Amino acid sequence: MNQPTSIGGSQRALDAISAVTIAVARGPDAGRLLELPGGECASVGSAEGNSLTLTDPTVSRYHLEIAPTKGGLHLSDLGSTNGTFLGSVRLESAFLPRGSQLRLGNTVIVVDAAGAELRPSPSALELPGMVVASDAMREVVRRTNALALGNSPVLISGETGTGKELIARALHELGPRRAGPLVVVDCGALPSTLLEAELFGHERGAFTGAERARAGAFERADGGCIFLDEIGELPSPAQAALLGVLERKRFRRVGAERDQSVDVRVLSATNRDLRCEVNRGTFRADLYYRLAGASLWLPPLRERKEDIAPLARHFVRDLTGDPGALGEDVFAVLAERSWPGNARELRAMVERIVSFGVGELGLTAVPPSEVAPEGPTSALNTVRYRDAKAEAVAAFERSYLAALLAASSNNVSESARRAQMDRPYLIALLKRYGLRG
Repeated sequence: MNQPTSIGGSQRALDAISAVTIAVARGPDAGRLLELPGGECASVGSAEGNSLTLTDPTVSRYHLEIAPTKGGLHLSDLGSTNGTFLGSVRLESAFLPRGSQLRLGNTVIVVDAAGAELRPSPSALELPGMVVASDAMREVVRRTNALALGNSPVLISGETGTGKELIARALHELGPRRAGPLVVVDCGALPSTLLEAELFGHERGAFTGAERARAGAFERADGGCIFLDEIGELPSPAQAALLGVLERKRFRRVGAERDQSVDVRVLSATNRDLRCEVNRGTFRADLYYRLAGASLWLPPLRERKEDIAPLARHFVRDLTGDPGALGEDVFAVLAERSWPGNARELRAMVERIVSFGVGELGLTAVPPSEVAPEGPTSALNTVRYRDAKAEAVAAFERSYLAALLAASSNNVSESARRAQMDRPYLIALLKRYGLRG
């Protein structure tokens, strides 16, 4: 992901955003005006479902997004074909001055902000299983509490390990369907040949190995919620089948002759930006529109470092029952790392420190009272050669896999291609080291 830059000199934080306005100054839609509350992101493109839908054919379906943040108005180009320009500068990720004139193909828009302070609501700042300290995650919690009350589909995006499944479970547990089931499907872990059978079920004899009829995920989730994890990995045939279920609220088991009706709330998650995938033609625009009735984005841990130490303490308490089992200097070291695997990688490291001591962090002088309770392998310098070698290999694999994911924008398929590994084997390794659930 490209790091955001500041355009137009020293960009001061906009701490007074209550509304974002986007005016079309030039192009086929000149004169149109969009105004959104300060807490909402604005997407611009030629596809239905954008906050501002343009008719200019030189504008991509999902062209750009404007988000009000603590740092100001933040622009993200969504992989558009013709780009987003401020003057002669092509922007991909940047903080914008107020009143910026942006060129999208043959259209020019003016982006501005106004109003009172943008802060998360002081109420509803807790979610089951979530540890929150940063303003960014408080806003995520606030939006999750609000969205839980509805019945519309929710698309949760963010890097691997940021807690997307926790958010999905919170949406279910806090919502009107909490008495019903929550069925989880990992779309990235199933072979494409089995996806439709997993989603919709199958009749006995429908294919080789189908020795008995089986209800699919949609059928099991009836009256509750279905969570489609890694939805961006869904192959084209399964995308078409899923779209049919969402439009008609009916499905058919593989090998069956009749449809069945279903009443479910669809929650989905991805570590990709599906709008970019729509622009590339790898994800159906109509399916994206159906899935993203509302959207939630979870920021990576490196962008909210104030959450690292509280998360680490939470993991220590879970593992040992004693939140003071590790010293504050350990948490300070953890807080300085980037954690490409996010909270999942952080938990894996905490588990290793609890098991093997602070040597895992490279600390050399920590009082004995500040390390984890002594265990059979707490003194690494006394273990057998074979065990020490295994630990060294594991440390290399964990570091290599974390760097591989970061270089591949947390895309498992791309990681497998770069490493020249079989995808199922890579997934198994990632799960072993806590880099994938």
